[in-house]
This record gives sequence, C-alpha cells and structure tokens, in this order.
Amino acid sequence: MATGGTFLTYNKVLPGAYINFISKARALGSIADRGIMAMALKNNWGVENQIVTITNEDFQKNALSILGYEYTSDNLKPFREAFKNAKEIKYYRLGTGEKAKATIGSLNVEAKYSGTRGNSLKIKILSNIDEETYTIYTYFDNVIVDEKIATNIEEMTENDFVVFSGTGSFEANAGTSLSGGTDAEVNNSEYSKFLSLIEAENFNVLIYDGEDEQTKGLFESFTKRLRDDEGVKISTVLYNYKKADFEGIVSVKNDKNLVYWVGGALAGAEINQSLTNKIYDGEYVFNAKYSNNELKEAINNGEFVFYYDANDIRVLKDINTFVSFSTDKNSDFSNNQIIRVLDSTANDIARIFNEYYLGKMQNDALGRDIFKSELINYFNQLQAIRAIDNFSADDIFIKKGTEKGDVIVDLMIEPVASMDKLYMKCIIE
Repeated sequence: MATGGTFLTYNKVLPGAYINFISKARALGSIADRGIMAMALKNNWGVENQIVTITNEDFQKNALSILGYEYTSDNLKPFREAFKNAKEIKYYRLGTGEKAKATIGSLNVEAKYSGTRGNSLKIKILSNIDEETYTIYTYFDNVIVDEKIATNIEEMTENDFVVFSGTGSFEANAGTSLSGGTDAEVNNSEYSKFLSLIEAENFNVLIYDGEDEQTKGLFESFTKRLRDDEGVKISTVLYNYKKADFEGIVSVKNDKNLVYWVGGALAGAEINQSLTNKIYDGEYVFNAKYSNNELKEAINNGEFVFYYDANDIRVLKDINTFVSFSTDKNSDFSNNQIIRVLDSTANDIARIFNEYYLGKMQNDALGRDIFKSELINYFNQLQAIRAIDNFSADDIFIKKGTEKGDVIVDLMIEPVASMDKLYMKCIIE
C-alpha cells in the first residue's frame, strides 16, 4: 500500500509521496502603526474601572452613549483636540459615584453608569391602541434615544443608557426622571489605578492634563520605569514640567489644555514626520505671543511651545525635556522625531523577536543569519520611508553570547530629522 505525509528528514520506510508545503521565505516583521494616545479624565458618564478603546469613528458616531454628550459638546473638547491627529484613544474614566434611579409602578430603572449625567435621563410609558402593548421611551436631555414595545416588564432589555428590572404590568406615565446620580472625588489613587491598568495596553503617548506636581511626578516615574526597566518606549505629555529633563517627557509651555492636542499629534506622527512648524488647528484660545529671547529660552529649557506666525499658531520645535547633553546622549535625544525612530525600532524589534524567534529559532549560525536578515529588512524599510539614512547590511553585527540562548547584536543607524534651520551664504558678483 502507498502511504504519504510530510517529512522532517529523509528517513521514510514505506513507499509513498511525502510532500511539505513551505512558504517562500520573506521577512516576518514590519514597522508598527502609530496613533494611539492614552488619557484619564474625570467625567460624569461612562464605563467605570476599566480602559475603554475609542476610535475616531466611535467618537463621532457614539459619543453620547460612550461619554454622555454629543460629539459637538464643550464637555468633549479634549477628545476633539486629541482626535485631530490620534487614531485611537485608550480612555479611563476617573471616579465612580452613584447611579441615578427611578421606580415607575413595578418597573425599576437604573442608569447604566454612575454620575450626575444619569439625572438627565427620563422614562416615558405610553399605552398603545391595542391596549395590550406599551411603548417605553428613554430620553436623554429630553431627546428620545431608545424606544421599546413590550407587553410586560419581563420582556424589557437594557439599552445603551438604562437597565430595566422588575415584574408585572406597566403603568403609563407622562415621563419620570431618574435621580440620585452622583460624581466621585478624584485623588491620586485614581491615577495610580489608571496607570496600573494602562500598562497592559498598547499605546504610543500618555497624557496628564492637571497641574498637581505630585501627580506629574507619578507619571514621570511611570514613564521612566516603562522606558528604562521594561523596554516599553512611550512618551508622556505634561503641562509645565520641564524639570523632568528626560527624552520620554514632553512639557507643554503655553496652556495645560494643549496637552490633548499635543498628545494626539505626537501619537499620530509617523516616524518619518516632525511636528516642527505644524499649525495648531484645535479649539482652545491661549497665549502664543513670545519674544525671540523667550522662545530661545523655551528651546533651551526643553519646552514644547507654540508661537504666532502671521495668522497661524504653530509648533516652534518638536522637542522633549531632555537638555543634559553628554557624549553618550547628545542633542539628538531631545528631538522627538529622532526619539520616535529609536522608540519604534526598540518596540518593533522586541515584538519581532518575541513573536517569531524567542523559543522558536535555533541559536546557531543559520538561525542568527536568518535573524540578521530580518533586521536588515526592517532597517531597509526605515530607510525606504526616509526615517534613517546611509544604512548598510554591514552596520549589523550579530554573534552568539556567553549562554547558549544569548544573541548579541550591535548595530549603527543614522536617524533622519526634518529641516528646521537654514544657513545660506549668497555671493553676488
């Protein structure tokens, strides 16, 4: 009888066709997408005690059910600012209060989320012409957001705004408002909880919109730990915190409300893009009138500052707070575009190694050559999009380490930065 299957070595005994299907060799890794910002805000509506992922599309279409306000509301200005450039927001609602409630005969109604916003909900029950069914309307700010038809309370299911319970028949009413919803006080422990949850998420930029120095220090310590100890290369945007003197912290000078726009812009910037001279297109009004000396001082202090240019407000320079330059870390590390290149390189290579090579590839000459080819392909991608320059395969050196599983890689890359100063000499004959 003929047999068959696949083979690892040429050692089959029985006759038959042994066929392996193998993909043509190609690089496994690629440059990861950017555009994810993380923030915690106090709000009076929304999911509590967990990180919620909101896309720009979600925000535009479902802001009322997710955040308790229409897209155009002043309460959601921070989100509109961030989504000028960010693709996605990892959002944490600070504080948990009490839920608004109402009882209408045998029907119990409770707001889906805690907070004073639930007090804007109202339930109206109308008896239909057939006298057997009822229409139950849910109002939010006196606008109908849901309606259901049922014959008894047991048939009721929750909607995006309220949860129903109880048994028996409905009692028609002209409209009953929910009440008792309260907001909670927000303290440092809430931010600590947010940071412990966000650590497990994938994001590019973190922001804190407050002025409390202790909380800023908490975000600074968190950022340094993730970058230096965990190898997770994120950036954090704070207001008026130039003292950080760290490449992972960006300090906004003009106004604290600008952290939303800056955070979204930094997250949305690709590794071959700079925010230098980018026009501010947000909604906040703030002071951007500085003298040249004040702008120079801001640059020297590592502050992210906006300035007036004719009729526009623009970013002066895409920088972070790092100013303690040395031979090991020169002024390149203060340039956010260069940091994006370096951070993406660290994050991407770690992801590629962990996903495709860790525990899966033998650490012999062939295995290391395959991994080197992977790295060459990755850096060729960076060079193709003009994120790095003058790269050659000879810039990568790979060898076996002391332990049998150790792989040691040394490499040289030259990140590219955008033009920001022109020095020209014009000789006229």
